[in-house]
Amino acid sequence: MSSPTGRRPAPYRARRRWSTYLAGSQPESLVFAALFFFTTLVGVLMQAFPSFVSTTTIALPLVMGALFLGPRPLPWFVIYNLVLLTLALPKVPSFNSRTYFTTGVMFLLAFIVMMTSFRRTRLGIAGSMGESMLVDLSDRIQGQGVLPDLPVPWHAESVIRSAGGTRFSGDFFVVGDTASGRLDVSVVDVSGKGDRAGTRALLLAGAMGGLVTALEPRQFLPATNAYLINHPWQDGFATAVHLSIDLTSGVFRVWTAGHPPALHWRAGAGRWTPLESEGPMLGLIPGADFHEAGGTLRSGDALMLYTDGMVETRNTDIGIGIDRLIGQADRRLRGNFAGGVRTLVDSIGSRSDDRALLLVWRD
Repeated sequence: MSSPTGRRPAPYRARRRWSTYLAGSQPESLVFAALFFFTTLVGVLMQAFPSFVSTTTIALPLVMGALFLGPRPLPWFVIYNLVLLTLALPKVPSFNSRTYFTTGVMFLLAFIVMMTSFRRTRLGIAGSMGESMLVDLSDRIQGQGVLPDLPVPWHAESVIRSAGGTRFSGDFFVVGDTASGRLDVSVVDVSGKGDRAGTRALLLAGAMGGLVTALEPRQFLPATNAYLINHPWQDGFATAVHLSIDLTSGVFRVWTAGHPPALHWRAGAGRWTPLESEGPMLGLIPGADFHEAGGTLRSGDALMLYTDGMVETRNTDIGIGIDRLIGQADRRLRGNFAGGVRTLVDSIGSRSDDRALLLVWRD
């Protein structure tokens, strides 16, 4: 999810086309008819040519039905497959213990597919459609965190690594429109990690994406906090750091909500300095106050925003982790920030936690 431009990267567009292809399904009755015809053909072949077409061939339509049929027709389709399998059994040339075993496996497979259809009843759509919906939602989260084109002399890079390398992460970016001459961006860390936190991130990212463009920067975290208070989920809290930069003057303001502090690189001093802004986690305290820190980004200066996965592990205190991140940034960046985000994320942090890092600098 690293892109310094406003145009969404090619992998994002390719995934959207593929998910659109899957989601743009034919009418379910047509899919059911095609699978019914294919299953009937398999049943006829199992009876007509039992020496060449094994009864295990019925697994093909069963798996295809699990992929493409919705929860209502799928149980009937499974029953039809079992009927064809039962009718083909007397034609088996040699009925032995192996035949009993494979038949049992086929019935077990049918039972698993049937249970899958019952689990899908709440969603009401076929498996491939549900997967394409999740892919589309994931892509939309990543799309709204793509950094826009910044005017000279500004640059920005961002990277997210999810725990276990999955597509879903509890860390995400929210980026506002720069048409007003201001860059507003938040780095958010939802409670949990990986796939479990990803569903919460889907909900919160959509709400925050609307708030970041509709509100003044100082109102953003209080509004997000109120949203989480009014829409609670189990263990429903999040941490965030919100940055607002005037792209003309370089004046910036930072607010944090239970989040590690942003780091300010001062080219004149040659060191990274934590920005001490305070605020509680989002979703815990109604009417919470969030105090800002600020300054000015001059030529050669930079700001670094990150999540706790970059600085905290089971065996490392967050304070020590921040010192380590500063040390790594001193050694690996040395004022040359291009490509530095990916280098830092790959070199430090917890591999068992989601990690996100954003770097904004001025030439």
